[in-house]
Amino acid sequence: MLERTIGQGGETAVLFGAAVAALEDVTSGRRELRAVYHPLGFFCLPVLRDGDEGVCVHVFEPGTSDRVELTTSPVHCHSWELTSFVLYGEVGNLRSRVCQDPVQPTHRVFQVHSSPSGVDEIQPTSRLVRCEPGPEQTSARGQVYRLPAGAFHSTVVPSGSTAATLVLGRSLPRHSDLSLGPVDGTGHRVVRQTCDAAQTARTARSALRRIHGQHPE
Repeated sequence: MLERTIGQGGETAVLFGAAVAALEDVTSGRRELRAVYHPLGFFCLPVLRDGDEGVCVHVFEPGTSDRVELTTSPVHCHSWELTSFVLYGEVGNLRSRVCQDPVQPTHRVFQVHSSPSGVDEIQPTSRLVRCEPGPEQTSARGQVYRLPAGAFHSTVVPSGSTAATLVLGRSLPRHSDLSLGPVDGTGHRVVRQTCDAAQTARTARSALRRIHGQHPE
């Protein structure tokens, strides 16, 4: 199974093969999944959902972030532990130091409740914090990086460049999806944009060509 392969740090060739097979299923029409414009500025292709586990392919392309509006900040943490295998390009994982600071806060913590329908309910909490940048880890093609649940971070891809990752998420109890937003921010709702079949197929084909070392047409 794909989730076991990436979760156990499987052979690089196996991971590339699994990603290629999943993308080819999309381009051939064997899979009817639709890519989503993720609020953090990439295409998300949900390959697998199985209980507490999920596998996605994330595709970063120039201009993708212009299609969505980020209503909080790029700094967030997951309710799930993340294992990410870089298929091509370079992906930076910037950890953040977040501490309680009700006197001179830089951000408020928001809780994100995501529904299967693609609606995110973003609600402010009482937590006022100070956020400072921490260490950045940059991973390139063929490398794996991991992130525990509850760790605040942001993903950085060099401006104008492309990248893609094969991502395994494993949900853990007693963790929440959180994002840092404005101190005076209010609750709101975000509806994720789903791509049509044509855009989904174009995204999958572009990723396949770059995995194979070809420049997309």
